[in-house]
Amino acid sequence: MSQEIRRRIAQLSEEIRDHQFKYYVLDKPTITDGEFDSLLKELQKLEAAHPEFKLPDSPTDLVGGGFATHFQQHDHIEKMMSLDNVFDEAELNQWFDRIAKNEAKNEAKNSWLCEVKVDGLAINLLYEKGKLTRALTRGNGTTGEDVTLNVKTIADIPHELSGKNIPDLIEVRGEVFFPIAAFNEFNDLQEELGRERFANPRNAAAGSLRQKDPRITASRPLSMVVHGIGANSGVEFTSQSGAYELLKSLGLPTSSRYKVVKSRTEVEEFIKYYGLHRHDVEHEIDGIVIKVNEIAIQQELGFTSRAPKWAIAYKYPPEEVTTKLLDIKVSVGRTGRVTPFAFMEPVKVAGSTVTNATLHNEQEVVRKGILIGDVVLIRKAGDVIPEVLGPIIDRRDGSERAFVMPTKCPDCGSKLRAISEGDVDLRCPNTQSCPAQLRERIYYIGSRVALDIDVLGYEAAIAMLNHGLITDESDLFSLTAKDLAKSEFFLKKDGELGANAEKFLVALESAKTKPLWRILVALSIRHVGPTAAQALAKNFGSIEAIASASEEVLAQTPGVGLIIAQSIIEWFAIDWHQEIIRKWQKAGVAMKEVAKVSTSPQTLAGLTLVVTGSLIDFTRDGVSEVIAEHGGKSSSSVSKKTDYVVVGNSPGSKLAKAEELGLRVLNESEFKKLLAGGADSLG
Repeated sequence: MSQEIRRRIAQLSEEIRDHQFKYYVLDKPTITDGEFDSLLKELQKLEAAHPEFKLPDSPTDLVGGGFATHFQQHDHIEKMMSLDNVFDEAELNQWFDRIAKNEAKNEAKNSWLCEVKVDGLAINLLYEKGKLTRALTRGNGTTGEDVTLNVKTIADIPHELSGKNIPDLIEVRGEVFFPIAAFNEFNDLQEELGRERFANPRNAAAGSLRQKDPRITASRPLSMVVHGIGANSGVEFTSQSGAYELLKSLGLPTSSRYKVVKSRTEVEEFIKYYGLHRHDVEHEIDGIVIKVNEIAIQQELGFTSRAPKWAIAYKYPPEEVTTKLLDIKVSVGRTGRVTPFAFMEPVKVAGSTVTNATLHNEQEVVRKGILIGDVVLIRKAGDVIPEVLGPIIDRRDGSERAFVMPTKCPDCGSKLRAISEGDVDLRCPNTQSCPAQLRERIYYIGSRVALDIDVLGYEAAIAMLNHGLITDESDLFSLTAKDLAKSEFFLKKDGELGANAEKFLVALESAKTKPLWRILVALSIRHVGPTAAQALAKNFGSIEAIASASEEVLAQTPGVGLIIAQSIIEWFAIDWHQEIIRKWQKAGVAMKEVAKVSTSPQTLAGLTLVVTGSLIDFTRDGVSEVIAEHGGKSSSSVSKKTDYVVVGNSPGSKLAKAEELGLRVLNESEFKKLLAGGADSLG
C-alpha cells in the first residue's frame, strides 16, 4: 500500500508539472482548470496524509509554473505569493475556523474583503520615485520574466504615478486580462486569417504579453486591475481596502468589484451573487478571493511557503459538461465561410440548454481528434457560443465515424474553395446571391454590433428575402409600408400592417443617421469589426475617403494594418458592393462622420450616469447616446463622482457599489423623468 501511495505521489507530481509547463510557458493547456485543480487537490491530500513521501520539489510548494522562457529573469523585491483554493462552503468554513483558532482574540474585530478573482496573468509592477521601472510576471514567486516594454503598451497602466504622496518605492501586484468582448472579436479575426484561436481570454492575455515585439502587444486591447502591494517605502495603510484606496489615488487601475463585510454570512452572499452574475463582468472570473481586511491581523497570521494564511480563493465549478455528439453539420456565414458545428444531445451548461457548439473549421476537428458519435467535453461561458473542447476517448465503443467536409455549399450548391493559399477555411464564392450569406448579412445589419435596427432579426430577414421585398442588402433602406404589406410577417390577421412594420420603418429611418463606423460594420467587409471600423471612421471621415485611399495609407492607419487594408481594397473593387453604397446614399444613409449638434434639452449637463442591467426602452448603446444627446456623460464604472446609477433588469455589481457609496439610484421611469426635466424634476 505504501509503495502505491509513493508511486501515485510521484506520478501526480510529474503530471502536474507537465500541465504547469503547458499552461504557464506554452499558453496551451491540454486539460481544463477544473481537472488541474482536482489533480493538485489529490496530491495535497496525499502529501498531508503521507508527508514522508513528499518530493523535495513538489509542485504544491511552488508558486505558478516557475519555468524559464526566452525573457530575461529578475527577482521580485518581495516574494509574490499564490493563493490556496477551496471549492465548497464546507472547505471555506474550515478556513474560517483556522482563522478563528489562530486569532480567537481578534476574530470578533475582523472584517473580510471580498473581491472577484480575475482570470488573467499575474504581474508585478515596480515604481521607483513614481516611475514604472520594471514589470515582471509572477514566475516561481521569487523570480519572474521581464515584460516591461510590453506592459508599457497597456493603456490602463500609468508610466508615472499621480497624486500627492508619491512613494519612493512600491511593488504593485495585479492581473493583466483580455476583456471578453475584445477577445471574441480578436479570436474571430484570428480564425478569419487562418491562425490558431486562443482557448480562452487568459491564454490570449498571456500570449499577447509574451510577444517579442511590443508593437504586437500594443495592437491587442489588454487591460489590468491591481489588487495588492509588495515591497514599499513611504507608504502607509492599515487595511486591505485602505491599500486599494491608496492605489486608486496613485492613478492605478483598481476594481470596484470588492466589498468589505463583517460576517461569514455576508461573505457567502457575495460568493452566491457573483456565482449568478459572473458573466456581467467585462473579464472572466473563476472565483472569489476572501482576505482578512486588517493588515495587523494579516501579519500575525503570516504565510505558508507559497500562499498567505489570511487569504483564500473560492473557486467556482467549471462551466464544462459532457454530452454525445450526434452529428457534425456545416453553416454558411455572412462572408461565405463554411463552418462545421456540433449537433449534440441537449445538455445544460452555464444556465442554458444547448444542442449546438462551434467546431471552427475542418482542421480543428482533425486536430482535436473528434469523431461523430463521440462523448465530448463542451464549454460555455455566458452568451458565448458553446465550444467543443475534445472527445472523451475512453467512452468510445467503435461506432464512431470521421467527419467529411462537404465540397459544395449546402445552401446554393456552389463549389467551395479557399480564398487564398494557406487559408484554413473553405468559402462559398457565391457572395452576392447565396441565400445563407444574404440572410446572415441582413440579420447582421440589424444586430446590436452594427446598426441595431429594431425588428430586423432572422425571421424578418428570411421573410423579406422569401417574399421578394429585397434582392440583397442594397434594397433595405428603400423599403416602404407598401413593400412590407407584401409579407405576412409584417401583417396582422386582418391583413392590415402590424405594429412591427411601423417599428421597423422608424428604426430604419433612425439607422440612416448612425455613426459612420456602424455603417462600415454593417457592410460586412471581411475583417472589419467595430475596432477597425472606428479607427477608419476617425481617420478618414467618409466612405468616399476610405474607398479612394491606397492600400499603403489604409495599412498605416492605427488599428487597421495590412490584412484589413487588403480586404477593404478588395471589397470596394466589386461592382455590386459599389451598388450597395450608391443605393444607401440615395436612400439617405449618412456616409460621413457628422459632428452632431444636439437639439435635445441639455437636462443632464454636468452629470455623470452609470447604467446597469437591461432597460426596456433603451439598448445598451442607445442609452449612452441618449445621455450624450442630453449633455450628460455615460460612465462604465461607479465612483464617488457618479451622480446617478440607472438600474434595469438583472443589474450587476454596480448597484451594490452605488448603494455602498450612498449614490442616487434610478429606475427606468425615473431616468425618463430626469431626461425630460433634469435633476429638479426628481425632487
